Amino acid sequence: MERELICICCPRGCHLKVDENLNVTGNFCPRGAAYGKQEVSNPTRVVTSSVRISHAELAMCPVKTKDPIPKGKIFDVMQSIINTHIEAPVHIGDVVIADVCGTGVDVVATRNMEKI
Repeated sequence: MERELICICCPRGCHLKVDENLNVTGNFCPRGAAYGKQEVSNPTRVVTSSVRISHAELAMCPVKTKDPIPKGKIFDVMQSIINTHIEAPVHIGDVVIADVCGTGVDVVATRNMEKI
């Protein structure tokens, strides 16, 4: 079985082919080979969303996972984010959820939200 991917590591967008032994072809640079191997063996994604916030000018605060999480955990992470409610003030980079769903990755704020 061979998978075809488009590398997203740089604007070049190499068309990769990854076989069952994780041999990557079509990459222009070593980053493409690493991306192809990871995407087939253990795909990860950064999750972006919003959490409810009290005592701020807006009702929702944008957040994201600090690092990529396993693709299979996205729905669990989203459920945790949906169930989270924070209080202002919050600043960019503040941890909103530590070690979300046991992934070892924190969910952090991506906007300053001052208390009103």
